Amino acid sequence: MINQDFFLALEDLEREKGISQAEFISALENALVIAYKKSTGVSGGVEVRLNPEKKSIKIYSVRNVVETVEDVEKEISLEEAQEIKKSYKVGDVVSVEIISKNFGRIAAQTAKQILMQKLREIERENTVSEFEDKEGELMACTVRRIEDGNVYVEIGGNQIEGVLMPKDQVPGEKYELNQRLNVYVKRVKNSGKMAQIVVSRTAVGLVKRLFENEVPEIKQGIVTVKGVAREAGQRTKIAIASEDASVDAIGACVGNKGARVNAIVAELGGEKIDIIPWSENPLEYISRALSPARVVKVIQTGDDSAMAVVPDDKLSLAIGRSGQNARLAVRLTGWKIDVKSESAADAEFGETVEKTEEE
Repeated sequence: MINQDFFLALEDLEREKGISQAEFISALENALVIAYKKSTGVSGGVEVRLNPEKKSIKIYSVRNVVETVEDVEKEISLEEAQEIKKSYKVGDVVSVEIISKNFGRIAAQTAKQILMQKLREIERENTVSEFEDKEGELMACTVRRIEDGNVYVEIGGNQIEGVLMPKDQVPGEKYELNQRLNVYVKRVKNSGKMAQIVVSRTAVGLVKRLFENEVPEIKQGIVTVKGVAREAGQRTKIAIASEDASVDAIGACVGNKGARVNAIVAELGGEKIDIIPWSENPLEYISRALSPARVVKVIQTGDDSAMAVVPDDKLSLAIGRSGQNARLAVRLTGWKIDVKSESAADAEFGETVEKTEEE
């Protein structure tokens, strides 16, 4: 049943799945014990020992040496034990190799089923172990199959399977077999019989990590990402600030001739990106967040709510198609923003709104 090819396969399994031979052999030995007992009806002590060096497998009957035998399958008398080996004494364990003719197809099949279950458990544990500190990270992967709208990818050094579900796919983005992608690790699901890596192409964290990779000043902590608001596949607003007055945060993110931001835009399939200079003044921050529209004035109207006044001919630009620009500004700043044209604001307040354009 077990031959040299089997042990060679164990070595391949260790390389391909990252599962140690010792871990696998332990699971297999336990599985074969269960299979042997099931096929023979034996309920006593049984051990199966695999030796990778000798490429061998042996089955042993294991019984405790006692003065009075109460269970013949688990116990052996001192007298009988000493017939096997004179040095045995009460309390010792006697192991005798079993030459089994009944350990056939049914037992092997049962062992295989139990073994596959153990294999899945070990793979799940390895998956969770490898990725438990990878949540929130950007990782490269390869598309391996597409089923029922889900895109399954190989990710990480051990080619663990990750899933890109429809809600995490960018609308209009096409995925093909063997395609290389950068994905954001959302979470590791360890439920029941399987572990699954849930990845995303729509998460705001994906944009943040792309900027960190592309802009050294962000990775070094000189430029800080203060916030990201995104509608995947269409537009992203990212707010940044420089921790060093001599460093231009916008210039660092844009790069020479736009090289850095253009690389990120290309990775995101042409998604538009507004890079916003953050301000600790919330009204000034709101004004900047409504870019590319020019804002005349921002008036606070309540706790975390404000009215942004824009030129009449810039109202549609400030609001954006289907309200997208204003909606992203709200998410970025955390404020409720009411965007009005100058004429509408004048009519509401009964006076001309003073223009205080940002220098």
